[in-house]
Amino acid sequence: MATSSERVVQGVVGAVGVAAAAYGAVLLLALDLPDLLDAGLWLAGGVVLHDAVVAPLTVLATLGLRRVLPARSWTAVTVGLVVLLTVTLTAVPVLGHFGARPDNPTLLDRDYTGGWLVLALLVVLGTLAWSLSRRLRGAGGTTGRARRPSSPPPR
Repeated sequence: MATSSERVVQGVVGAVGVAAAAYGAVLLLALDLPDLLDAGLWLAGGVVLHDAVVAPLTVLATLGLRRVLPARSWTAVTVGLVVLLTVTLTAVPVLGHFGARPDNPTLLDRDYTGGWLVLALLVVLGTLAWSLSRRLRGAGGTTGRARRPSSPPPR
């Protein structure tokens, strides 16, 4: 059962999400037909890329890491891998400077590799913080939620 402060946070996050989706829909509807088709192709490509690359790599990495990581870290590591793999695959065009043109130096004029490294560091630190908080809560505190055992206790 969510507390009143949790419900407020959920409501605010939900409202921001709905507002962002509405703004995106307005921008999408303002596109002409060729750009709308390109956007649809890009979105479909993202789904295929996720299902063909991100999901299998995440599953394989998570299965491999389960042998060396404590069970409390599995969820955090999986989420971190999904975020990092998704952002990395999305960033391949700019990381590889595809589309850069010598006659237009304003295209791809940022340090995208440095930005990706900062994001990767933030994802790793967030994953470590999540894992550590789970470990600390499991060691001495409570999560506020009762967990149902995965199997009945032995008799």
